[in-house]
Amino acid sequence: MAIIGKLVKAGIDISAKLQSSEDEPLHAQETQLRELLTQAKNTAFGKYHGFEEILKSEDLISSYRKEVPIFNYEQMHAKWWSRQERFEDITWPGKPDFFARSSGTTGKSSKRIPITNEFIASMRSVGTSMINSLHEFDFPESLFESEVLMLSSSANLDKNEQGFREGEISGINVSNFPGWYDMFYRPGKEIAAISDWDKRVDAIAEQAPEWNIGAIAGIPSWVLLMLQRIIERHQLNNIHEIWPNLQVFASGGVAFETYREDFEAICMTPITILDTYLASEGFIAYSSKPNTMAMKLALSHGYFFEFVPFDERGVNEFGDLRNDPLVLGIDEVEVGKEYVLILSSCAGAWRYAIGDVIRFESLNPPQIKITGRTKFFLNVVGSQLSEEKMDKAILELAEQNQTTINEYMVSAIKNEKGDYIHQWVLVSELESDDFAEKLDELLKSANKNYAVARSKALKGISVKVISKEQYTTFLGETNKKGGQTKTPKVMKEEKMKSLLDFISRP
Repeated sequence: MAIIGKLVKAGIDISAKLQSSEDEPLHAQETQLRELLTQAKNTAFGKYHGFEEILKSEDLISSYRKEVPIFNYEQMHAKWWSRQERFEDITWPGKPDFFARSSGTTGKSSKRIPITNEFIASMRSVGTSMINSLHEFDFPESLFESEVLMLSSSANLDKNEQGFREGEISGINVSNFPGWYDMFYRPGKEIAAISDWDKRVDAIAEQAPEWNIGAIAGIPSWVLLMLQRIIERHQLNNIHEIWPNLQVFASGGVAFETYREDFEAICMTPITILDTYLASEGFIAYSSKPNTMAMKLALSHGYFFEFVPFDERGVNEFGDLRNDPLVLGIDEVEVGKEYVLILSSCAGAWRYAIGDVIRFESLNPPQIKITGRTKFFLNVVGSQLSEEKMDKAILELAEQNQTTINEYMVSAIKNEKGDYIHQWVLVSELESDDFAEKLDELLKSANKNYAVARSKALKGISVKVISKEQYTTFLGETNKKGGQTKTPKVMKEEKMKSLLDFISRP
């Protein structure tokens, strides 16, 4: 196997050098938009919005913005995507073979997003670019001789009445792996097809000693539970006792920092954390440089990006897009500023607001961090709490109390007097009487808008602590248990009350 590691690493080095001469960002994005419009100009969407005429324009991007409105999911689905099950050539040529059921965190029901063959190819292309970026890291050859464990959702896809196959995007990707992936992909398609989460993890834990895992990919919360299950099953002190070559974790789906301490506790040697922005809407960005969690935007892989400032120019006080927001291109954004991401893609998404807020960390190359969801913006009484600010306060609270708090949920609810308070639920093994007071002070010191709200309409905060076991039981009861599931950090009042009812059960 050693010769394979040498050959793979050498191949990555060569590919990285060939890939190094990339287009300037604006030119790359204009090229992507032109290719997307050209491919879709004869679809119903393309004809309705005049793609043929847009392509003749001297200012392609401005014409595109003028002729095509920004869509959220409900608008895109109602007007266009709902027709793609019955008719061809709606928003993309032909009919998609798959629909991704979003495992996202907002909305009352799952989103159904079309997945085209070109889209699957684009995600593989971004994955290849990410692998080539490993050239920048000082990984030993042993990494390239080992196997990759991907903790996906179930690859056992449903088939609907029209013949489409449906599932979460990670399960769709696994089901489309070519046969030669079996050489290094674990747990393998047979285990990945097990629908029941606990049974799938038990099967992984059972076979774990047979594998030589060098890298793991998945959502931190579920990967951590899986690793803890393996350690418990085989009575290990740490995960490296069974997988000594484990060196990389490709994280995604949620911010990693609240899990870092728990990951370090089950590893004998440090592992490299790579961040990925892999959503149902696309493989949008990935870590390409060591010593940073910033992610390189995939500018040349079938996506065209636009950016709406996440301030009064683009959104209202609830984080919703304004009717006529300011829209910027890749050449107009600024380092350190937050933007709502707008995406056009080869899945037939056009000026589609994903619901994510990103911040640029650099422009050459364009690298971003996800700072939250537009719906995770808690501002019912003017507190203006972003997900990033809440994450920071929770990390500081955990550090002050020498504990870990991986997950949390918060909601603005009315108390018995009819006044608004912030109700927090923290997932931790430590409960403290002063959590509420400490958290309140941390948020006040970090956010002047929160401090003002606390002196006026926001009358207090309440904190309840639940164990990891209670949390996973709650997810199971609400059908939110699985390798790609993300729980909303900001809950509506009704959802929070159902969680509080669950907590209060004897």
